[in-house]
Amino acid sequence: MTAELTHAFALTDAERALLPTDDEVAEYGRRGWYLSRKLFSDAEMDTMVEATERFYAGHTDRRLPLRPPNLAYWTPEKGDVQRHNDYVHYESDEVAAILRKPLLGAVAARLAQAEEIRVWQSTLILKPPRPDEQSNQVPWHMDRHYWQTCTSERMLTAFIPFHDCDERMGTITMVDGSNTWAEIPGDDSTRHFAHRDRSELEDLLHANAAHNGAEVRKIPMIIPKGHVSFHHCRTYHGSGANLADLPRRAISLHLQDGANRFRPYLKPDGTPVFYNHDVLVRRNAEGMPDYTDPTYCPTLWRE
Repeated sequence: MTAELTHAFALTDAERALLPTDDEVAEYGRRGWYLSRKLFSDAEMDTMVEATERFYAGHTDRRLPLRPPNLAYWTPEKGDVQRHNDYVHYESDEVAAILRKPLLGAVAARLAQAEEIRVWQSTLILKPPRPDEQSNQVPWHMDRHYWQTCTSERMLTAFIPFHDCDERMGTITMVDGSNTWAEIPGDDSTRHFAHRDRSELEDLLHANAAHNGAEVRKIPMIIPKGHVSFHHCRTYHGSGANLADLPRRAISLHLQDGANRFRPYLKPDGTPVFYNHDVLVRRNAEGMPDYTDPTYCPTLWRE
């Protein structure tokens, strides 16, 4: 490793004190989630609000070269609904500069027990204070379902609110320990929430828990400003409506460990699974999508 890279991924002693302890890493393995110490300053989070407001107003440093078919991308004509904007780390340099803070990647590396952490995807989210609006609630799901073209079982997500985030604001909520659940054999429905209503998904969640001899224990993440909630790719999670009088602003930063690679994967009906990266990233020597492409999947941390 060059001196430049070593410096880029270095931590101060004060930052090292913020890393998860061995006991906290073990607890993450059992429970599927972790609430960090304060990783970002108030000034960094205030800058994130300002940068994303400029983004919503139309400022980008670059645009995706093409629009993948499953892209989540709010634009003003869609109105006052919950906003999701994928690839914000690619389109906004101001946002990327904060997200690429080495401390964030180092925490993820400790939790995933990996030597390297790369960005997988980033989604800018704004949940308006409109509890009656249909998109205001996010149904139960696990991220691994959407990442079937990945070889890794260690992927994780950092949920980064730009302000204090509590249950009233519709914070992210974890199903405690669900990362350890075995899936019901031959049943894809407990993972796939598309086209299903919330009551049906609640029943499916409890059925999956019963299959594992477990209970559904829902843990709302109470996240102070500058702190970050992490969850394993197999942890079931969702969020309630925003009952506050301010929008809930956050980024879901999905992360992959250094060993993750593309794999072909078929749905039960035999059609191939497709992820947006597959039309954007460079190709490897075998002609397959390269999930190490630094343009879309930059490295956040390397030991």
